[in-house]
Amino acid sequence: MTDAVYTHGHHDAVLRSHRWRTAGNSAAYLLPRLRPGLSLLDIGCGPGTLTADLAARVAPGRVLAVDADAGVLAEARAVAEERGLTNIRFRQADAQRLALPDGSFDVVHSHQVLQHLGDPVAALREMRRVCAPGGVVAARDCDYAAMTWYPQTDGLDAWLALYRRVARASGGEPDAGRRLAAWARRAGFTDVTASASAWCFATDEERAWWSGLWAERTTASRYARLAAGGGHATEADLARIAGAWRAWGREPDGWFSVLHGEVLCRA
Repeated sequence: MTDAVYTHGHHDAVLRSHRWRTAGNSAAYLLPRLRPGLSLLDIGCGPGTLTADLAARVAPGRVLAVDADAGVLAEARAVAEERGLTNIRFRQADAQRLALPDGSFDVVHSHQVLQHLGDPVAALREMRRVCAPGGVVAARDCDYAAMTWYPQTDGLDAWLALYRRVARASGGEPDAGRRLAAWARRAGFTDVTASASAWCFATDEERAWWSGLWAERTTASRYARLAAGGGHATEADLARIAGAWRAWGREPDGWFSVLHGEVLCRA
């Protein structure tokens, strides 16, 4: 089993985007399968906003939220407490090595996790193992090569090429979205429903937010350190790409779309 480095890290520029995620904008494909009383495992819960939404949907069903990073789990606990959710427990865990009994949960969910793992098929096997017979395993990941924007700029072209190099050098697969159904079948699932959905950033506020996040990530996050330390880009290269993000964010006609692949797998 191959380990990978989480390319983004937990810089605030990363966590600000994670805190924006909700069940509506990041798990709509799963919501029809949820009902009160189901048990749910959320893998890679991050700061917990999406987890909290899912927990509210299945309450009083029990929810276990796991993440590899202890620091971000503390923030997720605070989100649950703030929302008055008492059906969530939190645990530090590795998605590829879940120390949980077989058939423990009705729903096993991951969002933007498999793209960062060295062996996503092994992780899906683990998700299948801990899912109860007849339950559902749900996964959603973006696909960097399918991201598109307007107006076209050499700076954002350079960003995309660089990010994909760094992510693969870190052991991940940045174009995970298109591979989810194939990975699920390799993991042993025979009943797989594949779909896709997108985020779109097109208003002045959305462009400012999205471009600002990526400009900051490009110079200050773990991704920036991996890019420079791995010889993929110089500090000057990173500064130019960050400037291109800010320039795109000021474009009155600017538009950016993030395509995601999704799978619902019957255990």
